[in-house]
Amino acid sequence: MALTSLWGRKLGMTQVFDGDKVVPVTAIDTGKWFVTSVKTIEKDGYGAVQVGQVRKKYTNETFSESWLTELRKYFLAVREVRLDEKLNEIIGSEGFKIGINVNNLVGFEPKARVDLSGTSKGNGFAGVVKRHGFAGGRASHGGKSTLRKPGALSFMCKEGRVIKGKKMAGHMGAKACTIKNLKVISFDPEKSLMLVSGAVPGKAGSLVLVRKRKGKNGY
Repeated sequence: MALTSLWGRKLGMTQVFDGDKVVPVTAIDTGKWFVTSVKTIEKDGYGAVQVGQVRKKYTNETFSESWLTELRKYFLAVREVRLDEKLNEIIGSEGFKIGINVNNLVGFEPKARVDLSGTSKGNGFAGVVKRHGFAGGRASHGGKSTLRKPGALSFMCKEGRVIKGKKMAGHMGAKACTIKNLKVISFDPEKSLMLVSGAVPGKAGSLVLVRKRKGKNGY
């Protein structure tokens, strides 16, 4: 049985033809990820496969277990893929041995539905108009003092306080988010390239987690 989740890096967006229709797609690089550790319920309390992306300078070298003693030196990123009960039963089989290329353990067929999780683009400090879509103050009759200001922050004349969760100016973006129910256009394990319809969170080069949807068109 194949893994139902896969880590990759967003390359950017392009478009492909599906019959006579143009489909916008996001390209994801799934290469250079290897199994670095196996977590079991008996030993670790949960079932998972730890995977690492080899740094560019070591991609032409053969995987060695000595790399596991210096993860930061040899791996650009180390993440985990949680396993369900069915996959946990076969966690000790041949397919989950340390050093196996992750592309050989996943199965994403064309038109399969997936959820993609990543970190959205950071936009620095932003005011309430840009960050939350506030209308701002009136732009006519000399009302320039409140044009892009948030307005009142509290509700009491005495002993007032700012309510927790109040929409205010602050850092915009750079948050974990998930886009659900996208379609896999193609997946080539040999080229380590996956094309997914639509937009995916994050900037080019950021990490994304691709998960098969459960149920219809899932697993």
